[in-house]
Amino acid sequence: MTDAATRSDCPPRRLPSHLPSHPPRHLPPRAGLGLKPEHYGHVLEHRPDIGFFEVHAENYMGAGGPPHRYLEAVAKLYPLSLHGVGLSIGAARPLDKAHLSRLRTLVERYKPQSFSEHLAWSTHDTGFLNDLLPLPYTDETLARVIDHVDEAQQAIGQRLLLENPSTYVLFADSTIDEIDFLEEIAARTGCGLLLDVNNVMVSSVNHRLDPRTYIDRFPVERVGEIHLAGYDETVDGAGDRLLIDAHGSPVKTDVMALYEHALARTGPVPTLIEWDNDVPDFATLQAEAVRADALIVREAARRNRQTRAA
Repeated sequence: MTDAATRSDCPPRRLPSHLPSHPPRHLPPRAGLGLKPEHYGHVLEHRPDIGFFEVHAENYMGAGGPPHRYLEAVAKLYPLSLHGVGLSIGAARPLDKAHLSRLRTLVERYKPQSFSEHLAWSTHDTGFLNDLLPLPYTDETLARVIDHVDEAQQAIGQRLLLENPSTYVLFADSTIDEIDFLEEIAARTGCGLLLDVNNVMVSSVNHRLDPRTYIDRFPVERVGEIHLAGYDETVDGAGDRLLIDAHGSPVKTDVMALYEHALARTGPVPTLIEWDNDVPDFATLQAEAVRADALIVREAARRNRQTRAA
């Protein structure tokens, strides 16, 4: 394996001059929720106590209509973040210029306080795949992802937060550790990182790794947002546990414990509850946000006590 520290001796490439060296945290260090169409009315009528709302960018790339009317109203009341699912950062083909153009239009329209995407690929030749697929961690893919993150940040005029993936297979030709891979991308492009704690749990269980060790090694100074979600569980062909990043249930107890461990390293960080399938009523989602908010407040209090004691 090539030493990631050696790679990081190279200066950042084409980093826009207005972007600072580490991701600013404009979103409040509170829990947020994904904004779902079935909850538009509730949010606007009751204005619930939520730190921020996040939407998938691709759902709002049309020119107008009810989705934009509601999102504009919500954006006047709450901080907003955009989460991309279709940029295909890791694809072997060039980034889609039309997609980047639509994304820039969306960023200029709503001025979100953060934009994030996945370390994954979802395009091949002229086809689009409805999935976020893993990539091998090699020098070739590293160079490609760095180029694509550079291009995306230049196109939208805003720092990108890159999310660690949930994975179910390991590539025999990978030569770079995942954390080293992410850290090198951030060092070379100036992007931030999105720490998905549920993805850490899913990948660690599936590959028989220690999730706390992953968190302990993660470059937390680059984390601009955390994600939490529920997973499904089954068994693989050998009868071993297999976790699936399903986003259709409450955050599991072990993920919340891992989140608390992560907060001890990151400090209070904006945290999104992801629940994209079998979406429940708003009260159920808000209860999940309250759980995360309680841990954020606890970590802030712990740090305040440490500061006073010092």
